[in-house]
Amino acid sequence: MSDVLDDLFAVIEERKETLPEDSYTASLFTHEKGQNAVLEKLGEETTELVLAAKDDDHEEIAHESADIVYHLLVLLAMKDMDLADLRAELSERR
Repeated sequence: MSDVLDDLFAVIEERKETLPEDSYTASLFTHEKGQNAVLEKLGEETTELVLAAKDDDHEEIAHESADIVYHLLVLLAMKDMDLADLRAELSERR
């Protein structure tokens, strides 16, 4: 799991730097709403996850969970944070 998150975060950071026109990730960094676009997506995906869990839809739970993790990583990149910050916080909670 760690490798997948590291790889995904590296792609997000690369898209943040290069801002390719055809990239959804890059569009989040340049959106007219700024960080609110990502915050809205996190809220939307969280609601969808809650509904999937309520319906006990395992496939949809996995899908929406992945959406939340992705948008969380974008938010961390927007705030000039990285996975080390997240890992440190989680490690402290063990």
